[in-house]
Amino acid sequence: LPLRAAAAAAQAGLPLSLHAVRRLAATVRPLPTPWPAEAREQLVTLLGSGRPTVDVWEALEAAGLITRLLPDWERVRCRPQRNAVHLWTVDRHLIETAVRASEFTRRVSRPDLLLVAALLHDIGKGWPGDHSVAGETIARDVAVRIGFDQADAAVLATLVRHHLLLVETATRRDLEDPATVHSVAEAVGSPGTLELLHALTEADALATGPAAWSSWRGSLVADLVKRVAAVLAGDEPEEPAAAAPTAEQERLAIEAAATGSPVLSLRAQTEPPADPAAGPAPGDPEPLGVELIVAVPDQPSVLPAVAGVLALHRLTVRTAELRAHDLPSGIDGSVLLLNWRVAAEYGSLPQAARLRADLVRALDGSLDIAGRIAERDAAYPRRRGTVAPPARVAVAPAASRHATVIEVRAQDAPGLLLRIGRALEDAAVRVRSMHVSTLGANAVDAFYVTDDTGAPLPPGEAMAVARKLEETLRA
Repeated sequence: LPLRAAAAAAQAGLPLSLHAVRRLAATVRPLPTPWPAEAREQLVTLLGSGRPTVDVWEALEAAGLITRLLPDWERVRCRPQRNAVHLWTVDRHLIETAVRASEFTRRVSRPDLLLVAALLHDIGKGWPGDHSVAGETIARDVAVRIGFDQADAAVLATLVRHHLLLVETATRRDLEDPATVHSVAEAVGSPGTLELLHALTEADALATGPAAWSSWRGSLVADLVKRVAAVLAGDEPEEPAAAAPTAEQERLAIEAAATGSPVLSLRAQTEPPADPAAGPAPGDPEPLGVELIVAVPDQPSVLPAVAGVLALHRLTVRTAELRAHDLPSGIDGSVLLLNWRVAAEYGSLPQAARLRADLVRALDGSLDIAGRIAERDAAYPRRRGTVAPPARVAVAPAASRHATVIEVRAQDAPGLLLRIGRALEDAAVRVRSMHVSTLGANAVDAFYVTDDTGAPLPPGEAMAVARKLEETLRA
């Protein structure tokens, strides 16, 4: 009866009266285990009713009816979040995710599983350890209790266990690497689960806050989903081949070789919406996206120099690729080509000539980038007196067949990539590409590194580089 009343109220967009809720709480009898099919259907109807679900759910929760229906809810009730990017407490975030998921029910073949997964995806935050691991067990138990069969319970457990997989992989790994795609396909298991996980990922991020989702993240996730779907359909991803340089890259490389100094180009555009046909969603952030191409004669310290200059000009790095460029025959020298995607912190771009001049000075040592950034950082009182958790650096096993992946988790700060770049230079490793992800004050950056021959590092050497980098960042 409480579920029927709640579903009817949410569907009609009406509140449940305080008297009715109290009467239900005082007289209702417990549901059997497993629930009757009608009870489960009423729960799904309630979760799929959109924005009215919030007020109805909170009315039931205030009277203690939710924890009687779902005892595991007690551990997340009014529980604060550990990450500042979240707008809501854990329980409210779960309901907000269900509200967002109700907008995507036409995209999936099993909307009931999507809505229940949205309700349960963070249920493990009430337990110690990794909330995704704890949540997998809880979700399976809850699914069986409310009447799903074993196959559906397994799908819900998988969705909860891997609800962060798509966005973390898309923003922190090389999508051109077959190992990346295979690892996701193995974890997901089936096209139907992938379809549900894609919708759950977007609903979860939208319910978290504006820092958790953008059209850029959405496009990366969509690209990953497309690649994984192909693997699950039996198509083997091709080994990544060296991309042919564009005409602009070729021109810049030749100019850098001829002049013996770095040259660059900036191409700015506002980010397109995730669905171009629909246009930007209300409140969807549209930071200024910038493609930065730098061609520089091969020399030490290119990565930290470029990263430092960008930090000095308040340009945030999102993704970066670094590779040696083969010049046309008849042109001597060796050129490094950097193709980076950056974002203007305050929406305005520096002049390309100014960037180039500072890069020249950074490479010849006449510009003290670290000192300039430290002076600027000291001028912001909001950064004083804060004690951040220590940085953590780890090697991601089997993340790539072509490089060693070193993952850095640290407090986001101006010059962080400069410090990391210098440490990797000191370790005598080459950075092939890097993938930058920032949520609130937390940076999670993945670096694909090789030795001088272009091969992955031996395990012992990789661990030594990770330990040294961690010591540097903690100093």
